[in-house]
Amino acid sequence: MRDTKISYGFLSSAPPTRCGLATFTAALGATLEDLGADVSLVRVLDAPGEASTSKLRSIGELVATDPSSIARTITALNRCDVAIIQHEYGIYGGRDGDDIVKVLDGLFVPSIAILHTVLQRPTPHQVEVLNAVIAGVDVAVVMTEAAATTLSRLHEVGTTAVEVIPHGATVSVGVITRTPNDRPTILTWGLIGPGKGIEWVIDAMVHLGDLVPAPQYVIAGQTHPKVLALDGDTYRNSLMRRAATNHVNHLVKFDNSYRDLASLNRLISRADVVVLPYDSKDQATSGVLVDAIAAGRPVVATNFPHAEELLASGAGITVPHRDSVALAIALRRVLSEPTLAAAMADEARVLAGELSWRAVAAQFQGVARRLITYADVPA
Repeated sequence: MRDTKISYGFLSSAPPTRCGLATFTAALGATLEDLGADVSLVRVLDAPGEASTSKLRSIGELVATDPSSIARTITALNRCDVAIIQHEYGIYGGRDGDDIVKVLDGLFVPSIAILHTVLQRPTPHQVEVLNAVIAGVDVAVVMTEAAATTLSRLHEVGTTAVEVIPHGATVSVGVITRTPNDRPTILTWGLIGPGKGIEWVIDAMVHLGDLVPAPQYVIAGQTHPKVLALDGDTYRNSLMRRAATNHVNHLVKFDNSYRDLASLNRLISRADVVVLPYDSKDQATSGVLVDAIAAGRPVVATNFPHAEELLASGAGITVPHRDSVALAIALRRVLSEPTLAAAMADEARVLAGELSWRAVAAQFQGVARRLITYADVPA
């Protein structure tokens, strides 16, 4: 293999776009640079907009409303040693984001697709699109064993290698210090919108008001930009009405802010328990779940695949979807059984080391080096 640093070309959304893929790319890209790589970015956009504020070097834009940007994207990525494609159906142009297939068809450098969404019940066209993505790259990366199983069961993997590399996180284990009268904190954070299941936790708070001191449920995060553009703050307003109807306003706090990493880490470190009440049974990967574990926090989550897999060793409790009573029972256990909460936090800290961005980036470096080695071998 060439004895030079690897140059990566990422295809992804990026700041100022606020979404999980943008955050993921920023963290992984920065860590790869720390490991000695050269990282650049082709930013994915719905339409021309604000200039990128990413710290990664910009080498182009793929704009859904500009078909000519596909050729420019291909040219830019082919100048790198390895192309890393962030894949979700919703970020690319075309039906189910099928414009990405045109990009992959033009790549001749080794390529890795990071599959953030592996649905258990995809539509026929979603299967067709993801099959084409898998066929168009050298390695498909999923973040859980459950996603790998679903991929092999529903899709045509063919000769493409499938690697399981976990979602990374900034490991910052905090220690809660408080007086006996301080209120315990239940925390949900992230971009807010339908499907988050927050209403079920608000319903659960009805059953937790007798605890002394009474807990506080903090809902931190702004409405998802795409939800805001389509429906405004309808979902958030419905949650506020639900809290009022249930007479738990005094137990629920809405924090409508977008926090930087340091502020978010402080917030997470002060939480007694993180709750992920997602409605979806298809959630193959959750960055919020990984961040909670990396911070050493006990977790209560609905039993979506990533939660069942990551929490199986004891770092959290999973409950059925849309079940406020089950959520209340699990949250009460964590808040009222100190030994249980401590054991969950200890297990989370054990898991955290494997989830650090440095550990995750090292795995991507290993995959990239193998691909470049194979590419350098004469046919």
